Amino acid sequence: MKPPPSCCLLLAPLALLVVVVLVLPSLRPSQVVSDWSGGGVLCSRNATTNAAAASPQDEPQLISLLIGVLTMPNRRERRDILRLAYTLQPRATGARVDVRFVFCNLTDPVDAALVAVEARRHGDILVLNCTENMNDGKTHAYLSAVPRLFASSPYGYVMKADDDTYLRVAALAEELRGKPRRDVYLGRGFPVGDDPMPFMHGMGYVVSWDVAEWVSGNAEILRSNDTHGHEDRLLGKWLNAAGKGRNRYDLKPRMYDLHWDVDGFRPDTVAVHRLKDNRRGAAAFRYFNVTAGIKPSDLYHLP
Repeated sequence: MKPPPSCCLLLAPLALLVVVVLVLPSLRPSQVVSDWSGGGVLCSRNATTNAAAASPQDEPQLISLLIGVLTMPNRRERRDILRLAYTLQPRATGARVDVRFVFCNLTDPVDAALVAVEARRHGDILVLNCTENMNDGKTHAYLSAVPRLFASSPYGYVMKADDDTYLRVAALAEELRGKPRRDVYLGRGFPVGDDPMPFMHGMGYVVSWDVAEWVSGNAEILRSNDTHGHEDRLLGKWLNAAGKGRNRYDLKPRMYDLHWDVDGFRPDTVAVHRLKDNRRGAAAFRYFNVTAGIKPSDLYHLP
């Protein structure tokens, strides 16, 4: 029997990735397993069950948040470190928090194959219909896609985060608890002149579901070609021009950049940014006692 042509071997991973990306975002919360074992979920099982029975608007006590971590195919190690770190965090009680790693179209067959394996193993991959970029519309593509992809099970809030940001998910959920469910724009404010937060720092920010829907349905943003440039400033520009995101919350200093000498962590941290290498990641894990529950064993001797 002749082996399949090499072109078929290259297309197979792409086909798998298409199936995974199209199917996984359509899963209802009750179909996704918690503890990140296939669905990118950081929540209690009770919260997941409640989320399947009620929308965010119907259940005032439930916090539901989608965290989209914008990343690139070659940052595989960083994604794995984040997955491990989030899995070991305390669960956010009374909350459904789903994490997705967000790419644009995967045009390289090797990248497509390896990301397809991640998607099959972890179920936390989202591939957008855009060309991979940093300041050429990826954030707009993400916020535009989410209301359509998750229309059958909307979230209360949508977050964009960098892949060098470490989030303390329970602390973030508590910040959202008691906040309005509409017209919300939350993050670390960037002051300009007399305005304390015309836009939020790119390390990570949250908008309520209705704001994401507004971005998704606003054709004028694309007609005016207003997606090119510093994307986080642009989001603030769109919201300011339309009078959106009026419920603004500045989490400074609980959201911050890490100092170059790897100090300055805060016990009340919501998000720490610029963990761009393993040394910085390890410093964060030590400070926040990520390995505090490790069991003694003769199989390893860790300091």
